[in-house]
Amino acid sequence: MKETQNKTNKFTKSNTLKMFMVGLLILVLLVPLLYIQNLIKERARTRDTAVTEINDSWGKAIQLYGPILKVPYYQYTETETKEAKTGKITTHITKNLRYAYFFPDEIELEANLSAENKKRGIYETAVYNMKGNIKGLFTNPEFSKLDIKPKDVVWNKAQFVIETTNTKGIKEHLKIKSENYDLTFTADFNKTRHINHPISYQPISMYTLETKAFDLRKMFTENRFDFQIDYAANGSHSFEFIPIGKETKMHLSSQWKDTNFMGAYLPYNKDKVHENGFDANWSVLEMNRPFRQEFTSLPDLSAYNMGVKFIIPIDNYLQNERSAKYGYLVISLTFLIFFLIQLLSKINIHPFQYLMIGLALVIFYTLLLSITEHSTFSKAYLISSSATVVLISLYAKSILKTWKFALFILIALGVLYAFIYTIIQLESYALLVGSVGLFTILAAVMYASRKIDWG
Repeated sequence: MKETQNKTNKFTKSNTLKMFMVGLLILVLLVPLLYIQNLIKERARTRDTAVTEINDSWGKAIQLYGPILKVPYYQYTETETKEAKTGKITTHITKNLRYAYFFPDEIELEANLSAENKKRGIYETAVYNMKGNIKGLFTNPEFSKLDIKPKDVVWNKAQFVIETTNTKGIKEHLKIKSENYDLTFTADFNKTRHINHPISYQPISMYTLETKAFDLRKMFTENRFDFQIDYAANGSHSFEFIPIGKETKMHLSSQWKDTNFMGAYLPYNKDKVHENGFDANWSVLEMNRPFRQEFTSLPDLSAYNMGVKFIIPIDNYLQNERSAKYGYLVISLTFLIFFLIQLLSKINIHPFQYLMIGLALVIFYTLLLSITEHSTFSKAYLISSSATVVLISLYAKSILKTWKFALFILIALGVLYAFIYTIIQLESYALLVGSVGLFTILAAVMYASRKIDWG
């Protein structure tokens, strides 16, 4: 009986049981850590909702597709019917109205996008006011490329068409102007198309703007039509243009410095970003894109866009999310430090005390998130990590009864939080720095534990 009791006492004081209890506490603390990660995502969704509301009120992201020449024509379908009694075959010809679409030979867009921050509560987004013009020319459409005969063309019902994702933000009447003509675009919401954006993969709506009908033969004097469109609109997040001309040029300028050039085609000038914003030029030729100049149905060409995205420099929620993902590592390494000190100093640390330390490490992330929403991530991280490190160090002093171990924990946790912050800030070298740092930590633990009697 006494021998059994001695074995039980020996087991309860063994390093194996202590390791098991520490490991179990780590697993238990992963539950509130998962809740915090969900909280960060929930706050990010709230931010996205607020940003969407701002954008909807001001004007959504702009994608322009046009102008395009739209010409109706008749297509004839033959069907044969055979009478049962006489065997006579009768041919019926059905006349159907179809549309042909022709892109311009030359198109040049020049615009200034005056950007600013818009806030709703604690959330903000980038919006802009666009003012510019589109110039270019059409030549006589080649109906033969679409196997359309001139006699089937409805010459007096031609129209110009523009497609855009933003009609709400348009500030002035859109007109296509030439030397002799001035045609106003109007929206036909019955022809709205719903597509998926090729970059964000989010569903977007393309609204069709059309002019009134005109006689194509009268419009194209000297076999060409030179045009200009003045464009003024409020937009948000991004501006995109689809290069549909045989030769397409675009020049965009803005005072906004935090931009990301996007799409299938990038600016060609090296000095596009400067200290006062950006000044970017694009040039796309027909041979640079995998689509032709004429169609019998208007295709979705949003995958061949080019443009610019206005970004808020720091996504605090993304940094919070990345920080929380390292929570498992911070809790495990902190418990490992205390466990090694416990073994080396022969001072007993109760599982409840481990739990208190773990909860302090978990609350760090809620503290970080709440302060970040009212400040920068760097300041929030400094305040939250400093408060957590000091709290755990003072608690360690009361447990371990000496400042020597408390100061060691203060320095170790400070280095650990600084290491995590460095990884969060890095992008290209995050994996390299993280791997080297973890290898160094492992080497230090192996060195510190080399003389421990695990029996």
